[in-house]
Amino acid sequence: MQDALYGEDGFFLRHAPAAHFRTSVTASPVFATGVRRLAGLVDAFLGHPDPFDLVDVGAGRGELLSVLPDVPPRWRLTGVDLGPDPGNGLAWTATVPPVHGLLVANEWLDNIPVDVLFDGRVVEVDAGGTERLGGPASAEALAWARRWWPQGRRVEVGLRRDRAWAAAVGQVRRGLAVAVDYGHVLGDRTMYGDRRPTLTGYRDGRQVLPVPDGSCDLTAHVALDACLAATGGDLVRQREALAALAISAELPPRELSLTDPRGYLARLQTAAQATELLDPRGFGGFGWLVCPVAMPGWLDVESAQARSADMSA
Repeated sequence: MQDALYGEDGFFLRHAPAAHFRTSVTASPVFATGVRRLAGLVDAFLGHPDPFDLVDVGAGRGELLSVLPDVPPRWRLTGVDLGPDPGNGLAWTATVPPVHGLLVANEWLDNIPVDVLFDGRVVEVDAGGTERLGGPASAEALAWARRWWPQGRRVEVGLRRDRAWAAAVGQVRRGLAVAVDYGHVLGDRTMYGDRRPTLTGYRDGRQVLPVPDGSCDLTAHVALDACLAATGGDLVRQREALAALAISAELPPRELSLTDPRGYLARLQTAAQATELLDPRGFGGFGWLVCPVAMPGWLDVESAQARSADMSA
């Protein structure tokens, strides 16, 4: 999985993710509005530092950072990805830098490689996708499976994801780290047992077999509770997080169509885009792993606004 995604001929080094699958970022500019508002709250909590870092981990081709509205000049926007620098004026790096501000990782963890076990043995796979049983799993992998996936014969071990998220959070000196992804928690895995494994592939917008030959995206749902335990913080659903950031699917009043037709149509479009992001059966059901570092709670909106107003005064 590591070689197929990130090796010399890996999928993410040769392909733009947006050409193969939709994320909250590519589905709607409203998501960028929510991130911008969150960054503004963190900026206020930190006292408007210069520079203020906004770092996007798994940045693809810079789709999120390049569409953020009303970015102050002192904000330092950095994309982190193994793919090539898109050349759109963003700072670009292959490793997570030190962060004083907001770190965002949207649908990054699902592409961190997982080991697959069956009855405690490692599932091996060749470049054509044919599986076979290998030797016994490591003690660490078995311990992870006992804690986080105690039922089911086939297990996707998220140990590397836990460590990757902890390492990313560890780069935040002061501020907030947020990972957004589709996933499950222990109750889901216990309920569905052997039907819970989720390893799959995507190519050209379609789900395909997870063949590790570099021709498709390889992804598996994230064990969100395991990642959360690695860093602490909170787990909330996207619909709740965006609602707290004043992202709403509320329709504009009909009267506006008479006084401001263009404004009315613009707000209708925004409401439609927000509906998709808030849908609990889709993007709205995604989890947000939220880890504050040396700062108060991340969604204390009233305190953030009051602090910002005090500083302005």
